[in-house]
Amino acid sequence: MKVALIHDWLVTLAGAEKVLQAIYEIYPAPIFTLVTDKRKLKESVFEKAEIFTSFIQKLPRAKNKYRNYLPFFPLAVEQFDLSNYDMIISSSTCVAKGVLSRTDQLHICYCHTPVRYAWDLYHQYLKETGLNKGLKGIIAKLILHYIRLWDYSTANRVDYFITNSKWVARRIKKIYGRDSTVIYPPVDVDKFELQTDKENFYLTTSRMVPYKKIDLIVEAFSQMPDKKLVVIGDGPDFKKVKSKAGKNIELLGYQPFEVVKNYTQKAKAFIYAAEEDFGIAPVEAQACGTPVIAYGKGGVTESVIDGKTGIFFKKQTVESIIEVIKQFEKQENKFDPITIRQNAERFSKERFKKEFKKFVDRKIKQFWNGC
Repeated sequence: MKVALIHDWLVTLAGAEKVLQAIYEIYPAPIFTLVTDKRKLKESVFEKAEIFTSFIQKLPRAKNKYRNYLPFFPLAVEQFDLSNYDMIISSSTCVAKGVLSRTDQLHICYCHTPVRYAWDLYHQYLKETGLNKGLKGIIAKLILHYIRLWDYSTANRVDYFITNSKWVARRIKKIYGRDSTVIYPPVDVDKFELQTDKENFYLTTSRMVPYKKIDLIVEAFSQMPDKKLVVIGDGPDFKKVKSKAGKNIELLGYQPFEVVKNYTQKAKAFIYAAEEDFGIAPVEAQACGTPVIAYGKGGVTESVIDGKTGIFFKKQTVESIIEVIKQFEKQENKFDPITIRQNAERFSKERFKKEFKKFVDRKIKQFWNGC
């Protein structure tokens, strides 16, 4: 059986790409994607993969500024000719699920989320990017309206949906009117060894984009000069975050895996302020025996056990973060690194691959028996 994989864009190795990597290890098939940057895929399974890109790959600065070509994404993904394949597996946060297929082709979509900046983060996105007014704002609203219409209309191009959390499953049901099966993402827990001896600093690691709320974490710790915070990550919001950082905050920018792991193992707690679909970084922290302090909404509530492997705060505000840090320090001795590590093992990569293959095998039988 010929299989094709399709992924929105392959220009980094973040959470969605870790899911694609695990799927590729089960089904080492050709990968179709809007744009790729092979320099950033070195030492990964994608380095020698057969990768096909869209016309967006040839547009100016596409590797770094691909999001600027959002209006062309639907057209680009529909140009992929997958007619020679029996099964299509899409890994979609944006448009990958909208690839065209025939009636006798099985299409399984691992939907990380419907397009967030077009749906549930629409107003927040416009406000944070300054596109909620003016001529540019009108154009942006028209484009996102078009994306919503196209996104909804393509939901039925998928035969079966898989998603990463119960939180996103509810979103898929509300937006697309489709049921989905939850298979939690793969986390390389074996690469994050348990360390019971912690040092006196807090850690957050993330891409510097607005919804991650790294600026709130930095601002909160700037008001707590006696507490040290280490921030790892880069992105569009880096300058904004840096402008709010006090002397007790160390901004390391992008760091290789070994550096990230070292800090994650040693941190007294990992801070996470995003309303995330799942959140792989908090699970990696728990694999190191590091408790997680997180905003108590979204997929993280399914991976962190409040009061046992971490602690939640109620609002995405500076005040709420400061308050939860005080609460944590009153009870930090009760968080057992071994118990925290055991919780993380529920989300192993091998568990994902086993569940994913079992799901696909079952749907293959159902699909072709019904054809």
